[in-house]
Amino acid sequence: MTKQLLPLALGGLAIGTTEFAIMGLLPDVANDLNISIPVAGHLISTYALGVVIGAPILVALSAKFPAKNILIAFMVLFTFFNFLSAIAPNYSTLLVSRFFSGLPHGAFFGVGTVVAAKLAQKGKSAQAIAVMFTGLTIANVAMVPLTTYLGHTYSWRFAFVIVSLIGLITIFSLYKNLPKQKEIKTITLKDELQFFKTIKAWHILAIVATGFGGLFAWISYIAPLLIHVTNFEESSVSYMMIVAGLGMLVGNIVGGYLADKRNPIKVAIFLLSMMVLCLVLVFFLSEYKFATIVLTFLCGAFAMSIGAPINIIMLDSAKHSAMLGAAFLQAAFNVANSLGAFLGGIPLFMGLNYNYPALSGAFMALLGVGLCLYFLKKYKFEDKLV
Repeated sequence: MTKQLLPLALGGLAIGTTEFAIMGLLPDVANDLNISIPVAGHLISTYALGVVIGAPILVALSAKFPAKNILIAFMVLFTFFNFLSAIAPNYSTLLVSRFFSGLPHGAFFGVGTVVAAKLAQKGKSAQAIAVMFTGLTIANVAMVPLTTYLGHTYSWRFAFVIVSLIGLITIFSLYKNLPKQKEIKTITLKDELQFFKTIKAWHILAIVATGFGGLFAWISYIAPLLIHVTNFEESSVSYMMIVAGLGMLVGNIVGGYLADKRNPIKVAIFLLSMMVLCLVLVFFLSEYKFATIVLTFLCGAFAMSIGAPINIIMLDSAKHSAMLGAAFLQAAFNVANSLGAFLGGIPLFMGLNYNYPALSGAFMALLGVGLCLYFLKKYKFEDKLV
């Protein structure tokens, strides 16, 4: 990691913490605000809605400005509304603040992806992008367990206070370390949107929505899987989430390395295929503790490793629409979140066991493999040599 890429990684750390910490704090929020857990769950979906809406709109409105100024503005908005979440007096205020704190999420990563690629050494664009997403993976390894502990022990509001502090540090780091750049976008919004009138653009987004959906079909129900199928103690779930987070951290780095060395679509096919295999093994081997620990690491690794090659595919395909394309990828990632959780829950509504969501995830990832294979056949990508 270089000093120039550090602010982008810090932004990923802040965003990853606020996105995932709330999942473990829903009972605490519900109890404090006198609402049910399903109602508290709307805080997750509302944030995701903010990401989907904010990503293309904020990028479209701000792309004529220098990238450094845009990223600082996004992080100011993010920090303010996370602080508002920390002091929200009631559920309605918290719901609104969660929506607005989600708006800059995808836009930050959209601009950050293009900036990281521009700052990268020749032939290392995917690794530079992976550095930015390293913050997101570290959030799962360290910050989410920390904020969950503080939330359970003291108050859920501490989670958003910590996110706000990371946001302030990110703003300072962006100002201090990120070099000034000219405007990224040189064409009009109308011209930029032309790419999204093509099947190719939506083909890439469909790969994300289905492939990453496999991750969320499994991880959304990992707690009951570990407790009721693998027979882990409830207290062990947080440690297993750290195992998954470590897998994501390693997978993110490896995916960036591979995408710089080989054809990124072929890399995505391989990684998604391995994810299918791991999720199928989760379905069959989840009764065994050692196998579950290994597979939890591997599923996290293969899922997150897909991020860098997919971003490179979008950057290479979108050309002048790269920033908007990267922002749309974040929107597609949140669609995957919702779609994966929904499809993963269908077997449970049918009365099947908690290992069946992993099988749903395997089918989603397999669909992602199919879409990648068709993409490889239809579009040309040069093979990169080691």
